[in-house]
Amino acid sequence: MLLLNVTENHHVYYTRQKRKLENVQFLQKCKHVNRQAYVNCLVLTSNQKAAHSTLAVQKRRGSIRHAVRRFVLLTVTLFWIPATSIAASPDDVYVAGYAAGSLKSKFGIELPSLVVSEGVISVSVEDLTIENRVEILQLLSEIPGVIAVEMLSAADQPVTTVSTEPETPPASNQTATIASLATTSPVLFPTGLLPTGHLFKPLLADPRWAHFSAAYRNYVGNNLDGNHNGSVSFGETIPFYRANLGQTTIQWETGLQAAVFSDFNLGAESSDLINSDFIASVYASMRAGKFSAFSRIYHQSSHLGDEFLLRTQTELKRINLSYEGIDLRLSYELPYGFRVYGGGGGIFHKEPSTLKPWSVQYGVELRSPWRFDFAAARPIMAVDLKNHEQTNWNADVSARAGIQFENFQTFGRKLQFMLEYFNGNSPTGQFYIDKVEYLGIGAHYHY
Repeated sequence: MLLLNVTENHHVYYTRQKRKLENVQFLQKCKHVNRQAYVNCLVLTSNQKAAHSTLAVQKRRGSIRHAVRRFVLLTVTLFWIPATSIAASPDDVYVAGYAAGSLKSKFGIELPSLVVSEGVISVSVEDLTIENRVEILQLLSEIPGVIAVEMLSAADQPVTTVSTEPETPPASNQTATIASLATTSPVLFPTGLLPTGHLFKPLLADPRWAHFSAAYRNYVGNNLDGNHNGSVSFGETIPFYRANLGQTTIQWETGLQAAVFSDFNLGAESSDLINSDFIASVYASMRAGKFSAFSRIYHQSSHLGDEFLLRTQTELKRINLSYEGIDLRLSYELPYGFRVYGGGGGIFHKEPSTLKPWSVQYGVELRSPWRFDFAAARPIMAVDLKNHEQTNWNADVSARAGIQFENFQTFGRKLQFMLEYFNGNSPTGQFYIDKVEYLGIGAHYHY
């Protein structure tokens, strides 16, 4: 491929030189004919130059369109192809049969309340005795294809009726349904090596939470490098091991969280890479009913793009940003799909050494319990706030809202499309001292 490109470039060069020589010879020949013919030659040559200039502009526009197509193709690759693995996952009927057979074989019992929906097993707490509750939940969580096991109390289970007339359900049934939404049930996740799911749910509006994403952002005012930017991230939180804490339903896990966050100037001729932030960490998390916690020790470094440096080498003062840090976040899940969280952390081994270490983070999320009637999707929204000592504790506000497609879900994977808004100091590592504001739209894929 390299040899072909070199050969093609030489061919283009020699063709241009030959064309220039022919034009010069043609003009010299015209001088000997007459003055009018010479003027005609000049006009012809001018038209040729204009045509070549128009062609150059078209090529530049074509390169921009090509960059946009590459951005769209990247989005499709990230979010469409993995979703096709849905058909390969065990279905709910298989899981229900497997669960019934396992319970009958090991414990000699049947659970009439056992229901499987999208890989989540629900059982009534009244059907479980205190003596074997943990063992039964552990057995169910280890079934292939199970995302989680949840225990439902009598108040959690909605009352349903069968009616031959299309009339409004009785008020008592509506009350029962509302009561079921107003509660959150304890959930037990699969245990062992490389388990599925996460004890600590992803932070929807955190600009630096590790996941796969692609977004377009329009900056308000003067951005450092163009107002039309593309942002992509590649990464995930991968649990290596999960277990129960003794004979309780409290669970803990440990694993790796890593990601790369890159920003591109879509207005530049070659969609220049502006900056990439690399984050790698070892984490530990735990869950006890509605409460969960997430702590990590991490490294972050920031690297400017070479094309961006070439264009701004006389204007930009580069910062060699690199540090290690530790942080902790606590989360509590409220009724009706609401969740609140908060925490903080500090950095060390930092460069530049003048960086102030402390920061806090807090926010609220809504994962609606109601789904749309016309599609297997539900609305989601979140607001995340961060305050850094380095920026005099000014608030960095990140808000996102959109929809989450449930039918693009396999073993806990979720596809989301969200509008986003940010106002505060730039989350892009090299430019943390710059105040920015942007609106955007993005696709996000969580495993």
